[in-house]
Parts: sequence; structure tokens; C-alpha cells
Amino acid sequence: MKQATKGYQAINNIQVYYEFYPKQSAPTIVLLHGFLSSTFTFRHLIPLLSQDYQVLSVDIPPFGKSGKSTRFIYSYQNIANTIIQLIEHLELKDLIFIGHSMGGQIVLNILHYMPKIAEKAILISSSSYLKRSPKHLIFFSYIPFFYLFVKYWLARTGVKKNLEITLHNHDLINDEMINGYEEPFLKNDIFAALCRMIRHREGDLPAESLNGIQTPCLLIWGEQDKAVPLHIGERLNNDLVNSQLVILTETGHAIPDERPRELYQHIKNFLTGGMALENL
Repeated sequence: MKQATKGYQAINNIQVYYEFYPKQSAPTIVLLHGFLSSTFTFRHLIPLLSQDYQVLSVDIPPFGKSGKSTRFIYSYQNIANTIIQLIEHLELKDLIFIGHSMGGQIVLNILHYMPKIAEKAILISSSSYLKRSPKHLIFFSYIPFFYLFVKYWLARTGVKKNLEITLHNHDLINDEMINGYEEPFLKNDIFAALCRMIRHREGDLPAESLNGIQTPCLLIWGEQDKAVPLHIGERLNNDLVNSQLVILTETGHAIPDERPRELYQHIKNFLTGGMALENL
């Protein structure tokens, strides 16, 4: 794996943390993680992808090491615009987007607003069809110290319990995984930013917007996904006009943690123009 450039860039009035793994003359894969996650999600996948591609992995604000500004607009459209501005700043071309969970919805927003930006996209257990937060929750997000309630709500289940929900194979859960996912939540600034995300997050793209996305998309889903069930993937596959769906058996929501090698095989085959592999 190539030596990574790791650092921050001020983009769209927020500090964005990213890791860049260069590979001369290779297409660039842009990795976008899910809700409450970070580039840590892709720690097993990056070494595989960087053998053949340039890789840019971004901590989506306010997650991971990226900024948690209480002035930033945490809508999907603005986050998508921030990612686009970072890519333009880094002067990256020949783009392929890979989004996991919420990151998949941000990829869909990018493809919706900039149809020609990417050659292909891979959506891993992509969040889809979620509505905007209820009005009463948006109202509460304006109340001072509401961030403490958000902190309590997240702490009530804890990282290990959340991992048990997202992973089908619980034997994979260890201290390194728990600590890696817990670290960004050890300071209170994340919770204030999450209050703003509750306020700003618009609903997921509707079917009519999805119908307009022409970019070839590979959808990869775990058959035992409890967070974003398989029927969501089947519906998304129907609404996207140029997509194919691969289902991984004995697999939950956290596919990059649970099945990185199989995930890489499907991605590589899709990007090199092969037909979809048999479901594993």
C-alpha cells in the first residue's frame, strides 16, 4: 500500500479530514462512510483497493476527525458539495464513488447534482428512502443543552451493542474495533454538531430523483442487514435505471468490516467491466 497523505483541508467553511493513497495514472476511488462512523470503516478495504487505484477516504463532517462546527449546514446537499469541493481542490479525475450506509446516500446526492462527475459508483447497504426528522425533533434541536440528550441517547446502547446490530458475525467484535468506533465520541463537540444534523438533514432522494441518475451503480447488500434491510436494496435497484444488486449471504450491515475481501472482489469485477459475480 502506498504511503498515505493524511491531513486536513479547509473546505466550505469546515475542516475536512482525509486520507489519500496515490497511485500514478490510476482512477481515483472516493470512499464515504456511514452515520456515526469514519474512514476507520474502510481500514480493511483500503489496502486492497490501493493496489490498483488511487484512494481518497474522507471523514464526512461532523464525523471522525473532521470539523464539528456549529455554523456548518449539515444537509446532504451541502455535505455532497463539500466533498465535490475537496475533490476539485485535490484536482482528482477519473472518479469512482463508494459509499457505505449514509455515505451511499451522499454518493447518490453527488450523482444527482453532478451527473457526469463519476464513471461508476458502488453503494454498500446504502441508506435510502428515509424521511426528514419529525418536526418536534427539529424543534427540540434548537433547545440549549439538547446535545446532552443526544449524547445520552447514543450512550444508552453503546458502541458494542451497535456493532452487534450491524455485524452478523459477532466474533469479529474486539477491543480494536470498539475503540476505533468509539474514539470520535469522547468529546462533546460531536453531539452539538449532531443536533444541527437533525435540523438540517433533508429526506433521502425520492424515486423520481433516483430515476434520473444514469451513472452505472453496483449495489452490495448483506442478506441479514438489520439496519438497512435487503428490501431497501431491492427497491433502490428498481429505482436506479443502470444498476445491479449483489447479495452477500451470512452478512449484516457492516460489510466493509465483515466481508472486505469479498467486497473487494465484487468492486474490482464491476470496475473492470465484468459481469456480477455469483452472490457469495
